[in-house]
Amino acid sequence: MALRPLSCLAVAFALASCSSLRSPIVPGAKPKDHGAIGATEGPAWHNGSLYFTDGKHINRMGPDGKTTVFRHNASNGLLFDREGRLIACETKNRRVTRTERDGSITVLADRFREKRFNSPNDLCMDSKGRIYFTDPRYGSREGMEIREARPAGITYYLEPTRRLVEGVYRINQTGLPPGLCGFAHEIQNITRILCDGAERPNGILISPDDRFLYIADNNNNTHGGSRKLLRYTLDKNGDVKPGARKVLFDWKDGRGPDGMKMDTAGRIYVAAGTNKPTEYETTQFKAGCYILSPSGKLIEFIPVAPDECCNCAFGGKDGKILFITSGSHLWSVPLR
Repeated sequence: MALRPLSCLAVAFALASCSSLRSPIVPGAKPKDHGAIGATEGPAWHNGSLYFTDGKHINRMGPDGKTTVFRHNASNGLLFDREGRLIACETKNRRVTRTERDGSITVLADRFREKRFNSPNDLCMDSKGRIYFTDPRYGSREGMEIREARPAGITYYLEPTRRLVEGVYRINQTGLPPGLCGFAHEIQNITRILCDGAERPNGILISPDDRFLYIADNNNNTHGGSRKLLRYTLDKNGDVKPGARKVLFDWKDGRGPDGMKMDTAGRIYVAAGTNKPTEYETTQFKAGCYILSPSGKLIEFIPVAPDECCNCAFGGKDGKILFITSGSHLWSVPLR
């Protein structure tokens, strides 16, 4: 009699495994181009509308398909918190903010140990409501302030010789804990997450069970730079376990991974690739959304145009539409 529950459990695991290896795209479906509507980065779905960024504004495409400006702001990654407030990585302002319901702006993070961030790029939220974000620097290195800590026991250490940090951080509290005044809350609220082996973290994702942290390591303007999807195992505190790094997929000398999402089956949707070669990137991997199994096996590829593919998001009724941003164009494809 004890074998029956065990057999049922084995069947359930087998079905879940099969689901994670199956293409999620509706058979025969082709990606639809909604045109060059300023969809470059940061897609996020909320209350029947899709929000995205064009490098100067946060735009909103409503249920009628019309696009309007939601905020005049140069942002990248976007997400909505549990209370429906928009969290944004403001790249040019070098901070992470929250747009309140009345339109006011709350700064959640703009410094680490009194040093300004480089240019916050992408973000995600764990089950506890804590926000993780990446802080790379593409283009000019001018104005970067955060450097590695001085080696222990060394009093005099030249500042310029310490390596500049392009890191991953966690915002531990997004509001005042009950009973604490603002003065009492002047504590270290930003934790640096040590992701060994990541050169230039871009996209970021946490599994629903808070077990894994995924980093799109995209050092794409450096010859021989990393263009890999990395997975790290997290401990119960939300920090990376030592030696827990695993490479799931490598775009080699093509354009590396950017934004990404995960579905309920554990499949990872990664925006990557380009259709136009550069000094540093080949077209070996075309622009589009690479759908990977939990172990990093390529299941499906959704091609887009005209150039590089930057990000993606689930939306539509029941989250059954995948939206993809690429070169100011917005694309969509139905999911099963």
